[in-house]
Amino acid sequence: MDDFDFLHGSWDVANRRLTAPLGSDPGTWVEFPAHAVVRPLFGGAGNIDEITFPTLGRQGVTLRLFDRESERWSLRWSDSRTGRLDPPVTGGFTGDRGDFHGEDTYNGRPIRVYFAWHRLGPDTARWEQAFSADGGRSWELNWIMDLTRTGRVAV
Repeated sequence: MDDFDFLHGSWDVANRRLTAPLGSDPGTWVEFPAHAVVRPLFGGAGNIDEITFPTLGRQGVTLRLFDRESERWSLRWSDSRTGRLDPPVTGGFTGDRGDFHGEDTYNGRPIRVYFAWHRLGPDTARWEQAFSADGGRSWELNWIMDLTRTGRVAV
């Protein structure tokens, strides 16, 4: 249940995102900064992060909750453009790597979504997102966040 405790605190985030996921131009990436603050919930059985993308003029929120019965995490994203919670991705950690899968839509078509979390040390982490439009037979990596800790949040 404490898998995400490493994430509590404040972070500078270097983003690298594919401009046209599942599109005709799979090689064009854009880079932009962000800053995130992650706070614990429910004594470690959840957390919430708020992330600001200053050059994009928007914010986002991730809500992570640990289901004690299934012993799996559920991660849900929302951003200031829509105000809606996206469908969850679910999964868990093995060692320093967390793998999470879910179903969603992208530009009106059904897709599978994959998140990978990598604990790289006490002050660095990486998040990756990939989409599959063929039921999970192939995956396209489309967003990478490299996190560097700037401070800790009191629990």
